[in-house]
Amino acid sequence: MSFSIAVAGKGGSGKTSIASLIIRYLKKSGFEPILAIDADPNSNLGESLGLSTRKTIGSILAEFQEEKINIPPGMTKDSYLELRLNEVIVEGKGLDLITMGRGEGLECYCYPNLILRKFIDNLAENYAYTVMDNEAGMEHLSRKTTQNIDQLWLISDHSVKGVRTIARIRDLISKLKLKVKRLSVVINFVPDKLDPLISEELAKLGIEAEALIPLDEQVYEYDLKLRPLLELPDNSKAVRAVSNLITRLLSYSTKL
Repeated sequence: MSFSIAVAGKGGSGKTSIASLIIRYLKKSGFEPILAIDADPNSNLGESLGLSTRKTIGSILAEFQEEKINIPPGMTKDSYLELRLNEVIVEGKGLDLITMGRGEGLECYCYPNLILRKFIDNLAENYAYTVMDNEAGMEHLSRKTTQNIDQLWLISDHSVKGVRTIARIRDLISKLKLKVKRLSVVINFVPDKLDPLISEELAKLGIEAEALIPLDEQVYEYDLKLRPLLELPDNSKAVRAVSNLITRLLSYSTKL
C-alpha cells in the first residue's frame, strides 16, 4: 500500500517547494517509485520537479465532454474516460507526475476532484509513496480531495496570518472528520529566529510547530532560474530542515 504525504496551507507559504523537497528526500533515500500529484489548479509542481506537463485532468475532462458522443464502439463512458486519463501521467526516473490543472468553462472543480480521487486511489497502489501538493486555502478539504492521508503537512509562512490559516485548516479537518493519521505544522521562510509575535500566536491557538524551515536563498535562486529543486545541494538550509523532519516523521510511522 502506498504511503501518502500531502501539503496544505496559505497561498505563498511555499507548499510547492516543500512538496518538492519531500520528493527530493524520498528519491535520494531510494524510496521509489514515487507518484507526485499536483492537485492545485494553478499547477507548477512539474516545473519544480523538472517534469513537463502535457495533459491535465482538467483538460482531459474538457475534451471528454466534447468527445463522449463519439465514444468508440464497445466501450463504456467510464472505461473510455479511464483510458484517456492515463494520458496525464508524466513518467520520470523513479518519479511520475499527474496534474489536476484547471477545469474549463463555467463548471466548478467538484467533478474533476471526484475523478482525481478515484484515479489516484487506483493509481497509487503502483507506488511506494505519493506526495500531493494541494491548492491554497481550505476548499480542497471541503471537497475532500485530501483524505486517507498518512501525513498532512500544514505549511505557514513566517506570518501571523499564515498561522491563523493553518489553525482554521486544522479545525476544518476535525469538523469534516478527514482520515489523516498524522498532522504536522511547519513554519516556512523563517529568518534567523521565530518572531515573538508568531510564537505568541502559535501558543494562543494551541499549535506546536514541528519544524522551522529557514529562509533559503538557494531555493529562491533555483526558482528564479527555473532549475528543478531536486537538484539543490545537500548543504541547502531548506533541504536539511525538510530532510530532518521527514526522517523523524517516517521513523514515527514505522512504529505505528
